[in-house]
Amino acid sequence: MLKIAQLLKLEVPLILASKSPRRKKLLEQLGLSFKCIPSNYAEENHSKNYPPEEYVQKLSLEKAFDVAKNINEDSIVFGADTIVLLDGEIINKPIDENDARVILRKLSDRTHTVFTGISFVKVPEQKFFTTFQKTLVTFRELEDDEIESYVKSGSPLDKAGAYGIQDDFGALFVSHIEGCYYNIVGLPLELFYQSLKKFIKSNYGNG
Repeated sequence: MLKIAQLLKLEVPLILASKSPRRKKLLEQLGLSFKCIPSNYAEENHSKNYPPEEYVQKLSLEKAFDVAKNINEDSIVFGADTIVLLDGEIINKPIDENDARVILRKLSDRTHTVFTGISFVKVPEQKFFTTFQKTLVTFRELEDDEIESYVKSGSPLDKAGAYGIQDDFGALFVSHIEGCYYNIVGLPLELFYQSLKKFIKSNYGNG
């Protein structure tokens, strides 16, 4: 049986520029071999004065380049970034428990948009490709004790929008979605596969 790496014709090592356990798990789900080298690029240094689709692409590319600059071997570095957009406001990870409570109350009984940017950088050529995915997510009305229990679990603190749809509470908060489920988790798998295949087929042409 052909493996996905063979279908992609992936002949160089793949490096994930992230410490996200969710992205790591999703790549493992595809059966891909890869190394994790977390990016040190600080999200707070990145300007929010971009449309959301540009913001996530630029930030994912910055993360990939941050790791790529220290890699000497022939390889592809993969970077990603996920945000939540509500009423034109970009929402990243909460800074503390109180911020998580505020965010979840904002999302309650509303529809928001999840954007994920993905970028590939070929080392040593430094050629790149970047794109994005978006998904509409609707929350039911949340009760205060539900928000408090979820926040106290600690789970919202490392997630854009202060929730994970794959969590126990997160799964119960979402009434319906429009678009890619995996995008909400943090890595749109179909887009990842198609984009990496295109990048490789183009002989690592710039996006």
